[in-house]
Amino acid sequence: MIPVTKVPCIPEGKINAGMPFLVEDARAAVSPYEFLPSWFFYTPVVVQSLLLAVRYGDVRLPLVVNPTIFLSGMVGESKHDILTLAGPIAKPWISPFVSLIKSSALLTEQNANAQQALAAENLSFPVVAKPDLGCRGVGVKLIKNAQQLQDYIASYPQEARYLLQEKAPYEAEAGVFYVRHPNESKGKIISITLKYTPSVLGDGVRTLKTLIEQNPRAGQLSHLYFPRHEDKLDWVLPEGQEFQLAFAGSHSRGSIFRDGNQYISEALTQKLDRILADVDGYYYGRLDIKFRDINRFMAGEDFTILELNGASSEAAHIWDRKTPLKEIYRTLLAQYRLLFEIGAEQKRRGHRPASIKTLIGAWKEEKALMKQYPMTD
Repeated sequence: MIPVTKVPCIPEGKINAGMPFLVEDARAAVSPYEFLPSWFFYTPVVVQSLLLAVRYGDVRLPLVVNPTIFLSGMVGESKHDILTLAGPIAKPWISPFVSLIKSSALLTEQNANAQQALAAENLSFPVVAKPDLGCRGVGVKLIKNAQQLQDYIASYPQEARYLLQEKAPYEAEAGVFYVRHPNESKGKIISITLKYTPSVLGDGVRTLKTLIEQNPRAGQLSHLYFPRHEDKLDWVLPEGQEFQLAFAGSHSRGSIFRDGNQYISEALTQKLDRILADVDGYYYGRLDIKFRDINRFMAGEDFTILELNGASSEAAHIWDRKTPLKEIYRTLLAQYRLLFEIGAEQKRRGHRPASIKTLIGAWKEEKALMKQYPMTD
């Protein structure tokens, strides 16, 4: 659906510039379902998946949906490996990055090598550092200078790969869930999630700690924000100054998610069809995207892709505070039916799913690494 009139946006120079204005509601600042444990939502998904496995004759079908990606992006996939699948048409739409491995060399040497790698790609500070293997924004940090880069390397697990990616020139962000059947050239956007960076506004009187505590939403998530800003909680923000509470666009890290399905457009769908047709073997998943403003985004222009997520992706608009529980379940069950359907097509085309043993091993490796990553911004 494309709105007939131009959508009013948050102006430039403000946090979340280019996004539709965020409607706050103190009575429903946090959904009653937002932070419940995963099993509460995924138990019906597991039951349905077992039934689909019987129907299609193979429980491993989700592991072959994106056949060029390790385990189709269900777990343990490399961001570097996925992004480098992009061909000459797709690559200009992906935020440039470099990847490096934490070694046993001196930190100063590794820092110098990382800066050389950035310079070779015409990248400069600030950049975004993120784990190559990871999810839900774990270990993501904004790196503003060489010292912060060295600190990030020092805190990173040994022999693990990390990415340094250009900080996008845009403030607005969305998660776009895209699916395409292997025998079709046209795909479909089944979800758009608008991701708002949480912030508080200074009044020249109250401290940051008090502003967080008295904010209808942030006050309920202070356990996420206080540890990140421990050294700033006593600051008194000048009147009218915005303070950003989180950087990583992850719901579990405190970002605000809103249902953006009304902004799905034919122009954006066609643009993603062209881009993703040039990403070898990518048929199902969520794209994390930064864009100039919602109107240009609906026109399929002025955006950059940060990440391509695979089979374990969620249609994240379900975490809008107004989404009823029935709709959350309906959406999750529908996307997993698509997952098995496309997996079955890929198997008929000759692709062989990996073993459950491989899946479990990758899951254990990723979980072990995530415990060692630096604190998320």
